[in-house]
Amino acid sequence: VHTIAQDPEVPGLLFAGTEFGFYFSIDGGEAWTKLTSGLPTIAVRDMVIQEQKNDLVLATFGRGFYIMDDYSPLRELAMNKEILEQQAHIFPVDDALMYIRTGGKYGQGSSFYKAKNPEFGATFTYYLKEVPKTLKAERTEKEKELFKEKQPIPQPTREELRLEEAEEAPYLVFAIRDDSGEGIRKLYKKASKGVNRIHWDLRYSSTRPVSAISNRTEKVESSSGSTLAMPGSYSVELYMVARGEVSKLVDAVPFEAALLNQSTLPAKDYQEVADFQKEVSEFSRVMNGTRQMAREQQVKLNTIRKVMKQTPGTGTSMLADVLALQDQVDNILYKLEGPSATASWEELPPMEMPLNRRLNIMVRTHWSSTAGLTKTETDQLEILREEFPPVLEKLKEVVEGINGVEARLEELKAPWSPGRVLELEQE
Repeated sequence: VHTIAQDPEVPGLLFAGTEFGFYFSIDGGEAWTKLTSGLPTIAVRDMVIQEQKNDLVLATFGRGFYIMDDYSPLRELAMNKEILEQQAHIFPVDDALMYIRTGGKYGQGSSFYKAKNPEFGATFTYYLKEVPKTLKAERTEKEKELFKEKQPIPQPTREELRLEEAEEAPYLVFAIRDDSGEGIRKLYKKASKGVNRIHWDLRYSSTRPVSAISNRTEKVESSSGSTLAMPGSYSVELYMVARGEVSKLVDAVPFEAALLNQSTLPAKDYQEVADFQKEVSEFSRVMNGTRQMAREQQVKLNTIRKVMKQTPGTGTSMLADVLALQDQVDNILYKLEGPSATASWEELPPMEMPLNRRLNIMVRTHWSSTAGLTKTETDQLEILREEFPPVLEKLKEVVEGINGVEARLEELKAPWSPGRVLELEQE
């Protein structure tokens, strides 16, 4: 043991730096637990407790400094050991400071030292007693016991192996709600027992289109964010997803998101900004989805033309309908995207502004801003209110037209094309 320290508020909470890692005790040294999250097994030669922020700073042999931001949850464990008997627990959440982060440093060479900052946003520190075992874990444990007892180990059936392969590993869901109880973001993390942390970047959930996936057991990851949330009261709940079932582990824990109050141009009315962002977010959801849908219809029509070449009975009338639908889809995409530029947008001649470009200007403006609304932003939104709805209605007409063409292809017993359900005729 190289160094030992006692918490200034809870005498039973001890810390020890050793030759082979760092340990803490919540019972005055009767039992010790190794801290392993982000800290390798190295010699910890010295430590300092930063009492103002409750940070723990470690000095190691050959690896520099490590900092644990706000270790106060360990104090709560030391004062209330009953937490360890609960299935799960979320420790009190400190106020989350809202501000706009600057970019990093670049090109400083050896003249500037840069260390990682604490995570931005709300920090959720939680405790999980146990993680449910998967089917494969249960089987392997039984096999180990049989092996020790020198008993025959049964061969798993093909069906059992299939279910093991398809099973998702248990994961946690952190549901964040505003003061009205409306869900605004979900964070996901692989379930692991002990004390862990996850961070919310104070942004609403993204409304951008989601790409298709073919693998059911995709990697667990949190949803991407969009615009900044507004200052106010929030809460977080904890759920576990395991064996196809969702169970609630922790009820809502409240916390506050507060402005740092160092803005150069603070908004006079944050509710106005919030209402604007909500409407822009809805336009973003529908407009980006419309563009993606139009691209899919473009691919579908190209495929239909190929199918028509292989199908006897498709006449000039059907071809004319498909060509007309292709022209309509091209016009929709042109209104949304505009022409493509070889190098940059500035090289294009003056033209009507594409709708999605108007949208992107509004989204980017308040992506990293706590300022009030500008006249340009409100003008762009007013233009979208007028010009986008007819484009959406036109796309709906195109989809109906494609459905009609697909029905005619099925009558002609055409080969399958994406999105078309085939019918089997039996005598």
